[in-house]
Amino acid sequence: MRPRGTVTGEWPSVEILAAAEGLRVPAAVDLAAIVIGALTGGLLAAREGFAVSGVLLLAVSGGLGGGLIRDVMLGDLPPVALTNEVYLPTVAITAAVTFFFSGWLSRLTGLLVVLDAVTLGFFTVIGAQKAELAGLPSASVAFIGTLTAVGGALIRDVLLAQRADIVQPGPYNAVAALIGATALTVLAGPVGMDPLPVAALVIVLVAALRVLSVWRGWEAPVAVDLPERARDRLVRRRRPPRADGRRRR
Repeated sequence: MRPRGTVTGEWPSVEILAAAEGLRVPAAVDLAAIVIGALTGGLLAAREGFAVSGVLLLAVSGGLGGGLIRDVMLGDLPPVALTNEVYLPTVAITAAVTFFFSGWLSRLTGLLVVLDAVTLGFFTVIGAQKAELAGLPSASVAFIGTLTAVGGALIRDVLLAQRADIVQPGPYNAVAALIGATALTVLAGPVGMDPLPVAALVIVLVAALRVLSVWRGWEAPVAVDLPERARDRLVRRRRPPRADGRRRR
């Protein structure tokens, strides 16, 4: 690990290290998040009619993909997904469940949406916590937290040879994780809140944004041309009024 205090722009090392240590997620919760991530990946493979190898591969990407990318970027090698003796067997068992019970699990769509949203929040917190322990500045902590949350989906879409879901308009995914990771860096750093309440607030925030965006049809914003929009509004205002006194549209 790089010595504390070598990165410019970070908060006092003792405070940030204490916050990161306090944000450790219990092993059972960590495993639960991996299981839900693996379920979503495995179910997608089953719906696409993939062979057992495809179901297993997408389950691994959904449950462990974000952590693999995170550890590689942080130089924490070999990744914990490979060194932990429980992670891969857990994903394999989850993949087997989705392979044999995909029809039954598909009926739990509403529940899976909620569980997937909570998992997004957990992965955001786990990724941000590990980035803080590595001594990264706040912007990098937010980036790694977001990447950990959506990295599995990114790998999944690459394996499916389709445009990544996180870059398309649709329900909040990367947006929710980014907001949550940014909130964590602010609350655990300058604001100085206790680590556990910060983790809980971030998980609830990310999960709520994700679920509400799915249920209410909210979509991530797309790029706009502000000068062009301003010009169009100016042109409309300058149009002469019609005979009835109303402006032309």
